[in-house]
Amino acid sequence: MSDIPENSQARQRLRLLNEALDTGALKQVARILNSGLSPSDIAHLLESSPPRQRALLWNLVDKELEGDVLQYLNEDIQSEYLSRLNARELAYILEDLESDDLADLLQQLPEKVIAEVLETMDEQDRQRVEKVLAYPEDTAGGLMNTDTITVRPDISIDVVLRYLRQHRALPPMTDSLIVVNRRDEFIGMLPITKMLVSNSTATVREVMDTDVEPIPVTLADTRVATLFARYDLISAPVVSEDGHLLGRITIDDVVDVIREDADQSLMSMAGLDNDEDTFASVWITTRRRAVWLGVNLLTAFTASAVIGLFEDTIAKVVALAVLMPIVASMGGIAGSQTLTLVIRGMAIGQISGANVRWLLNREFFSGILNGVLWAAVVALAAMAWFQDVLIGAIIAAALVINLVVAALVGTVLPLFLKSRNIDPALAGSVILTTVTDVVGFMSFLGLATLFYA
Repeated sequence: MSDIPENSQARQRLRLLNEALDTGALKQVARILNSGLSPSDIAHLLESSPPRQRALLWNLVDKELEGDVLQYLNEDIQSEYLSRLNARELAYILEDLESDDLADLLQQLPEKVIAEVLETMDEQDRQRVEKVLAYPEDTAGGLMNTDTITVRPDISIDVVLRYLRQHRALPPMTDSLIVVNRRDEFIGMLPITKMLVSNSTATVREVMDTDVEPIPVTLADTRVATLFARYDLISAPVVSEDGHLLGRITIDDVVDVIREDADQSLMSMAGLDNDEDTFASVWITTRRRAVWLGVNLLTAFTASAVIGLFEDTIAKVVALAVLMPIVASMGGIAGSQTLTLVIRGMAIGQISGANVRWLLNREFFSGILNGVLWAAVVALAAMAWFQDVLIGAIIAAALVINLVVAALVGTVLPLFLKSRNIDPALAGSVILTTVTDVVGFMSFLGLATLFYA
């Protein structure tokens, strides 16, 4: 899912690889894939290829690289490749992955296969993965990595440095060491940059930061991302309810969460899955889109049924048929603006029970002001077009009603859906469009029936 780096060397390798593919030079393709591109670049190339070419490229990837490549692929393609492997093959290609990445991949497999893979692992690795698998993947526990370096508060900085030199390498994204007591309870953080410039005889307790708030293991991944963005974190400790250290979360995993949420919001607006494969087969693409096309058809029939109630009025005043899409369209746009704003505010934690009332009042008065402004414009245009003052007044009133309703529904709807554990980005736009269409047609045609009947 990573984009290919924008540098001349990467572009040159990709150009050579594409030329080799065109000429059928598979040995050259394999050499470029396995020695010239990073795993994230290979994953991007696979995602950007049609099914037949993708299968060819995957077969040319070295077994030692398959696990690293898999973690960068979207879930659709991951599931396709994982389903082809038995437990022993899975254990082999995934053995070098970090516990959180390994858990993410295993969670896509049937329970029986997960158990078989875990049985092939050594005791220490199995315990690490099982600790992550014990928590839902959209929580801090599902994001955390159990590979941590901890120190005690009563030892000196010199002892810590000698202890670190015994490691061949530090875990990736290690900007701080985690300070715990003898019961493995979190106490604070020891930044490496601070440790390096401190007196070597000073104790960890004298140098460490104690104002760091650990992340509860059950905290939602979106809230974790908000905390990382707010406090510019690179890594953060994860603790159980009783304060025991369980692992840590690093910025690379948080970036994945942010990107997935952004993809989900964008794709959900169209009723698509955020892991939609761009080059999925015709059958899969048709099946997935058919569901929401059916839902939209039902909402369209609902709006049409409302119009049908006023069939006689429309027959008498043809101008109504010309003007009524304006009312529905303006309401839909106004509601979408509010809906998008509120969903974004909810996603970044800005909206709570304390400020919803203010937001509702703001949207109500904004809807009235925008309604009056554009009602005047549309009314003047309608009167000049059809030489009818009454129809201008009717469409003006309908516009004000629909814009106010659209603003209020756009504010309340995502909050209501969230309280019912329904994704507002997925269902919100469909429901909002239905409401604004129904209210727009009902107000415009209803008022017209009152005055023209």
